[in-house]
Amino acid sequence: MGKGVFTSGTWEEKSDEISFADFKFSVTHHYLVQDSTDKEGKDEVLEDVIPQSMQDLLCMNNDFPPRAHCLVRWYGLREFVVIAPAANHDAVLSESKCNLLLSSVSIALGNTGCQVPLFVQIHHKWRRMYVGECQGHGVRTDFEMVHLRKVPNQYTHLSGLLDIFKSKIGCPLTPLPPVSIAIRLTYVLQDWQQYFWPQQPPDIDALVGGEVGGLEFGKLPFGACEDPISELHLATTWPHLTEGIIVDNDVYSDLDPIQAPHWSVRVRKADNPQCLLGDFVTEFFKICRRKESTDEILGRSTFEEEGREIADITHALSKLTEPAPVPIHKLSVSNMVHTAKKKIRKHRGVEESPLNNDVLNTILLFLFPDAASEKPLDGSSAVDNNNPLSESEEYNLYNQFKSAPSDSLTYKLALCLCMINFYHGGLKGVAHLWQEFVLEMRFRWENNFLIPGLASGPPDLRCCLLHQKLQMLNCCIERKKARDEGRKTNTSDMFPGDVGKAGDQLGPDNLKDTDKEKGEVGKSWDSWSDSEEEFFECLSDTEELKGNGQESGKKGGPKETASLKPEGRLHQHGKLTLLHNGEPLYIPVTQEPAPMTEDLLEEQSEVLAKLGTSAEGAHLRARMQSACLLSDMESFKAANPGCFLEDFVRWYSPRDYIEEEVIDEKGNMVLKGELSARMKIPSNMWVEAWETAKPIPARRQRRLFDDTREAEKVLHYLAVQKPADLARHLLPCVIHAAVLKVKEEENLENISSVKKIIKQIITHSSKVLHFPNPEDKKLEEIIHQITNVEAIIARARSLKAKFGTEKCEQEEEKEDLEKFVSCLLEQPEVLVVGAGRGHAGKIIHKLFVNAQRLTESSDEAAAMAPPEEELKRVSSPEERRQNSVSDFPPPAGRELILRTTVPRPAPYSRALPQRMYSVLTKEDFRLAGAFSSDTSFF
Repeated sequence: MGKGVFTSGTWEEKSDEISFADFKFSVTHHYLVQDSTDKEGKDEVLEDVIPQSMQDLLCMNNDFPPRAHCLVRWYGLREFVVIAPAANHDAVLSESKCNLLLSSVSIALGNTGCQVPLFVQIHHKWRRMYVGECQGHGVRTDFEMVHLRKVPNQYTHLSGLLDIFKSKIGCPLTPLPPVSIAIRLTYVLQDWQQYFWPQQPPDIDALVGGEVGGLEFGKLPFGACEDPISELHLATTWPHLTEGIIVDNDVYSDLDPIQAPHWSVRVRKADNPQCLLGDFVTEFFKICRRKESTDEILGRSTFEEEGREIADITHALSKLTEPAPVPIHKLSVSNMVHTAKKKIRKHRGVEESPLNNDVLNTILLFLFPDAASEKPLDGSSAVDNNNPLSESEEYNLYNQFKSAPSDSLTYKLALCLCMINFYHGGLKGVAHLWQEFVLEMRFRWENNFLIPGLASGPPDLRCCLLHQKLQMLNCCIERKKARDEGRKTNTSDMFPGDVGKAGDQLGPDNLKDTDKEKGEVGKSWDSWSDSEEEFFECLSDTEELKGNGQESGKKGGPKETASLKPEGRLHQHGKLTLLHNGEPLYIPVTQEPAPMTEDLLEEQSEVLAKLGTSAEGAHLRARMQSACLLSDMESFKAANPGCFLEDFVRWYSPRDYIEEEVIDEKGNMVLKGELSARMKIPSNMWVEAWETAKPIPARRQRRLFDDTREAEKVLHYLAVQKPADLARHLLPCVIHAAVLKVKEEENLENISSVKKIIKQIITHSSKVLHFPNPEDKKLEEIIHQITNVEAIIARARSLKAKFGTEKCEQEEEKEDLEKFVSCLLEQPEVLVVGAGRGHAGKIIHKLFVNAQRLTESSDEAAAMAPPEEELKRVSSPEERRQNSVSDFPPPAGRELILRTTVPRPAPYSRALPQRMYSVLTKEDFRLAGAFSSDTSFF
């Protein structure tokens, strides 16, 4: 059989339950999946061929497999059946029951002609005691076992075990055929010296103040706090020895690990090592399960006005009549912080404030870098455009995870809350920072300061809801700012008496220019109020409207509308002219449609769905959906006096205006246009809207988007978020950040298996996080996977540090060691090339020598001898034997396999394979024998 097949091949098992004498047993068939080539020869069973399992007893290719069922290790079998009590706590304890089972097995094997070995598990399950039998044509093998806690002294070495083996075979031949021996000694290295573990715990003090500033708040910690590799097991193997070549008795042993021809190593991983990133994310996830609101955590609401207790009704009017404070242009995060602090202190003791001022200021400056500068930044520069990640796949992970871009305010906020939850005040700290954040949002809304770190434009529905809400607030601030600035520029350039003409002042040209400068349409609606109602600025306009604005628009010819002044023009539309008077067609300044976050969209679709299918419902639905259309029609009428619906359709929906070439009366080819069929449906929505639309420019229309109301809704939404809701909103950002961190760390190590796992995490997370309210269990799985990857990377680093891959001068040696380290991570056991004389072998030897010096000599002596000199000292085996300190500790495990082929039970019987396996550890001694005998000639 091929070398190493037991480890590399696939093992399968089939189970069934049977009852025997009112006792439930489970029967399990274990087998190695064979290639078809092996099976072909198996079909013709020859009379004198012994069963496969008996041949396997002598096969040396798969001794000591690193990962296999214990019976495979003890007997070298590739197929067997185990009968064991079905319930875990049941056990076959009495000898008579054991014998009854064994005899039943023996009869069953004889009756069926089955050549697969059959084992019965006896005694308690933890003892792993099996007895069994295998039958072939005229041959039988008995599998027997001894299991002891205390080892008899004479069986701790080879010569004693050989005695047992020979006496057990009881061979009648005088010169006994030589016994073949395989020996494996396992040495355990537990005491890694301290300096081998490179992970530094994060310096919490450095996070606040000092030169580091707030930058650390954007970084996630990484790595294991303890060494993730707890032990190194070195197995030294002598695979083919013959009795008499080697001496190993209670006085002297030739088994020197350095001389062993085969070395293999496995590492024992620490059970669930504490990993910083994993802990970080897990702790944040725990907030999701908390029920308290911010107020409950922090005591009384700090949003209350300071003077609420002594509020007097007489102040109500003075509040209204007092002049509004002039907005301060320097952003004052710290002022805000201190006023909030005062309020908090008023309601609670000073000491109770969860976050100290330094931490809070550092974080707020990290989140709002524009607060440090004299002039607030413009919205355009709010997002850092120099981000190298912008186009890359890492940056766009937020689409898949529904989180937020990795340079956005939302993402930074998630990391800061994580940091605070872990290092600075836990849940209380989180609630405190959130409260400060909401205050900062209100401050920015009231003072027209854009929020930094958010892409401009309407809310990005690919991001988490919280990010959308902040973008929505930014849209509101942008509109309010534009309106306020528009109002200022219009009133400041005029004499007091001319204020009434403000509407006319902003004529078509003026509007066109301001809008071009702004680069965005419809921001200078100077005369808007914050109320819902339509608001006209001056008498002259309204009179004008009454006089000639009431034309129906259906048949309004050029004469009637000639007196109307065109208003709210943006620019001319190419070469298009109005169909009826040949005037150039102007594109109007229009209102932008209201930006929506996903919850508003959902709400709206629910309302529309509830309107039902009745005529009234349909009409109402059309009205709701056509608010934007109506606004655009009104703007168009104002910009193009004397226009018709056809003109509007040509600009707004060119596909609904069909032009055909026809021959007129004079025989010339002319273009004749008409509305599409859907536009001609009687009383359709477009015609109805056109009839009701009045020529009103965008700046005097009722607002499609009431920024004041929307901003207040957002601010209220933010204020009522509990820390648990907040954690749920931001968890995708935290997972996104953790995945990026893991990717970054993996790039340094380049571990192929980790690359695959990260890809799996990304696909898994994008499935889970895309739906609202993902299940806790699924989120826990993702966090667990991230922690696993972190542990693997930490293990790789630990091994690289121990084997000094970085210190290698020779390129070839470095490659060998790196390959060796990566195999250690991924395989159960790795062969050391060159055994004790290879690159890795020398390093392992040195590690053991250092550990021995530490344990067996005093600390001073260990400190005096630098490790480099150790190897020079321990040169030859003879010198080492004379040395009081050996290089290796006593072996933690000794395994031996003795094999031979002898005739049993009589000299004239067939020569059959005999095998005995022995394992000796600190608390365990086991002998597992397979002794074959001839049942035809005995």
